Amino acid sequence: MDKLFEIDWNAVFVPTVPLLEIILRGTLVYLLLFAVLRLLRREAGGLGIADVLVIVLIADASQNAMASEYKSITEGGILVATIVFWDYTLDFLAYRFPRFQRLVRPAALPLIRDGQMLRKNMRQEMITEEELLGQLRQQGLDNISGVKKCYLEGDGRISVIAGKTKGRGQAQKKTI
Repeated sequence: MDKLFEIDWNAVFVPTVPLLEIILRGTLVYLLLFAVLRLLRREAGGLGIADVLVIVLIADASQNAMASEYKSITEGGILVATIVFWDYTLDFLAYRFPRFQRLVRPAALPLIRDGQMLRKNMRQEMITEEELLGQLRQQGLDNISGVKKCYLEGDGRISVIAGKTKGRGQAQKKTI
């Protein structure tokens, strides 16, 4: 029964690994994974790659701290703070410097122009004709010839600019 209330406060809060090493490891893992994911794949849906990366790394860092993979909560907290710092810093730099934004966030990629699929761009992003047509149908377009422009946006969504519509005589833009 005495073991139930014995807490080694030193083991709970005092780091066993140098704090600078934790910061360095967190920085290197975050930046490496971000670069790999940015080069290999566009962002998925409304949740960006950086957001998913932060969630996964924070969950792992927190789990390790809670499960005593580190020897203290302080170490897990420092790692989480390092990951959050880099996520915020990359977002800030992308906002502040347009050239840096091009490195962090991909530009929109055209998939359809004047009713013609741009197969090279579709192949680059591994989007099949069936997937693209499915996205158009979700926007109420049943014929590719009615599409003036269609883009794969940097966040993974597909935006469509339809051709002339009846009654309005102007292009209509939709985003999936």
